[in-house]
Amino acid sequence: MKRVIVIGCPGAGKSTFARRLSAKTGLPLHYLDMIWHLPDRTTLGREEFVARLETIIAGSEWIIDGNYMRTLPLRLEHCDTVFFFDLPPEVCLAGAEERVGKKREDMPWTEYRLDAGFRQWIADFPAQQLPIIRKLLSENMQRVNIIVFHTRHDADAFIASL
Repeated sequence: MKRVIVIGCPGAGKSTFARRLSAKTGLPLHYLDMIWHLPDRTTLGREEFVARLETIIAGSEWIIDGNYMRTLPLRLEHCDTVFFFDLPPEVCLAGAEERVGKKREDMPWTEYRLDAGFRQWIADFPAQQLPIIRKLLSENMQRVNIIVFHTRHDADAFIASL
């Protein structure tokens, strides 16, 4: 386990898990949200985003936290381990609500409300994003170690076992 991606619905606990995994393994952690989003709430250009991501994946060791579906095939091509948070949307919505108003190291700003569009994106995640994720994972399951968490307790137990 040297090149790791952590994926799943926003609010599932990916970033918390990625931080804990990095602390246990010493692998450098990269948050896609910190690359894509700029402090002024604009975003990086797509080409620059991919260029920065390619620099990271060229390294021999890393953890990359985040979905960004358009780059998932690229990350899957270069990783050896995937941690997939497959939690119910109500758990993810609660997780997203819980972090409102809190400073986070995985975002360049503090969110003071949960945007209605983002809330809907989380609610729609099982229907719109999960089929794509599952297809990509099934295409890579012979080559990549895929660990699926259905609860946060599963993720906590994994960290405790390291």
